[in-house]
Amino acid sequence: MIPAFNEEQAVGPLVAALRAAASWHEVIVVDDGSADATATRAREAGATVVRHPYNKGNGAAVKSGIRYATGEYVLIIDGDGQHRAADAVRLVARLGDYDLVIGARAMSTQATRARRTGNSALNWLASYLTGRHVPDLTSGFRAARRVHLREFLHLLPNGFSTPTTTTLAFIKGGYNVCFEPIEAEARVGRSKIRFARDGMKFLLIVLKIVTLFSPLRVFMPVSLAAFAAGAGYAVWTVVTQSHVTNSSVLLIMFAVIVFLVGLVSEQIAALRFEGRE
Repeated sequence: MIPAFNEEQAVGPLVAALRAAASWHEVIVVDDGSADATATRAREAGATVVRHPYNKGNGAAVKSGIRYATGEYVLIIDGDGQHRAADAVRLVARLGDYDLVIGARAMSTQATRARRTGNSALNWLASYLTGRHVPDLTSGFRAARRVHLREFLHLLPNGFSTPTTTTLAFIKGGYNVCFEPIEAEARVGRSKIRFARDGMKFLLIVLKIVTLFSPLRVFMPVSLAAFAAGAGYAVWTVVTQSHVTNSSVLLIMFAVIVFLVGLVSEQIAALRFEGRE
């Protein structure tokens, strides 16, 4: 499945390369309201085209493709020509043992220094919050069981954070996730992602998803930091002023409240999986 927006130069060769590389159950291109000939080029190359009447966003295109797909597994590949058809075959070959296989791009193949720095920071944060090494959180090149993708469909935003959301949701959901090393080519055309505009969105998505599935990973550090600050300040004021200040008490109370909220949130998060097959 290929989400595409104004990718008339790349989508035709990509579909042709995929069809030449393997015998796929179906090749679906979701044209997200393109103003160019993306849909025409995709049909000419042999793909089934699902077309949005207007641009909804990459995530909305991915959701449409998942709903339309009929196979047991879904391969999602960007329509900008970054990824190789041979790598798509490698990713799909690992399905069965794994529920989600992600094409982890070599850092040297990612576009700019700012993009590499931002992605490294997100990868580090995701690794800490999930307790699992995440080498490439934002790669849109992935293959997964369709039934599990549909399970998390309601969490997927319409914008550029579907890879982030699905990666974190699968890991925190306890599914088998594998990162397959790949090298990305230079994209055809211009990227729709803007570092300054979309970077904070990705950060908030990471915190949102981890808070949904494992809240204590977020609440606990805040609680410990507040408690350490309050206790440390209390000891200092006792030594220097022979009394405990209101600020120390408030910080310690804040730490306890945050911890208790995190504990309750953890129990609520556990209920998300109650009764799941």
